[in-house]
Amino acid sequence: MIGRILALAALLSFSLMAEAASLEDIAVDIRNASVSVRCAEKDNVTVNFLSPETRSFRIEAVHPAYLGALREDRFHPVWTACGALTEAGSIVPPLRKTTLFETVDLWVIGYRFSNFWRASDVRVRIGDRMEEGIHLLQVWVRRNERAEEVMVLYPADGYWRIRPLPPPHLGWTAYGSSFLVGPVELRERPLVDIREVGFDPAHMTFSLTFATGGYATLSVKDLTTDRIALDVTFDAPISGKPFAALRSMYVTEWNADVAHIAVREEGEEGWREERILAFDHATATDTWFGRLVPSRHNTSAPDMMFNRFRAQ
Repeated sequence: MIGRILALAALLSFSLMAEAASLEDIAVDIRNASVSVRCAEKDNVTVNFLSPETRSFRIEAVHPAYLGALREDRFHPVWTACGALTEAGSIVPPLRKTTLFETVDLWVIGYRFSNFWRASDVRVRIGDRMEEGIHLLQVWVRRNERAEEVMVLYPADGYWRIRPLPPPHLGWTAYGSSFLVGPVELRERPLVDIREVGFDPAHMTFSLTFATGGYATLSVKDLTTDRIALDVTFDAPISGKPFAALRSMYVTEWNADVAHIAVREEGEEGWREERILAFDHATATDTWFGRLVPSRHNTSAPDMMFNRFRAQ
């Protein structure tokens, strides 16, 4: 019975995505650079987005299709088969916590860490306030008489995570996959080199100035108990490098933040779906990353969608 419910939920979720597909937008090159690993705490999934035309697109995080049937969440790290990567070396209290902006319904918190893998010389600007050396930014909102953390950014390497508001029956959901926005480079790991981050609280919009030149804005356009959507706009297309990337982890179907990818390829009416490590590349207008069955790793973490690729 539970299997039928999950299958029906997945079908309905996929149907809703198909109805919302960007039927008139441009197709971009999607390339998989993922590798197999045994450690669940390593980001072994990398999927790059390339296009010499794209100036804007949308990133969405939506609750997994099985969330309504989920009664127990699992989100604690699993350090099995991780070698030198251990809990003791990874979980270090921050050196400093700073409230950078605060109103009744919105606040932004900055953290500094002693063990972050890359030094942070990024300037963080909110109004007249400027801070440096921030490793982590958290965005919190007040909804339904509760404080909810919905978005994080690591300015030093350009990694973002987003999640919708939690459903009433859980009260909390996990982060899962990360993403990068801007000219993606490989320096030990994929990253985006950012010179300055700005935040406009009135419009819930981030601005990014890249170290190599150019800038982007990321605006929150939807935030509900179903999804969170970010509209991304570049000042000019990014050529020769990925303009965005998804970063995640997959060990097995039951130990993954993303297990499947679906793409709506250029000229095709339907979707092509594959397991994430089997996927190679596609030229597509819409991409979905997610799980069809519950995982023991970040069970409630959202699916991710990239779509609405446009040249203006």
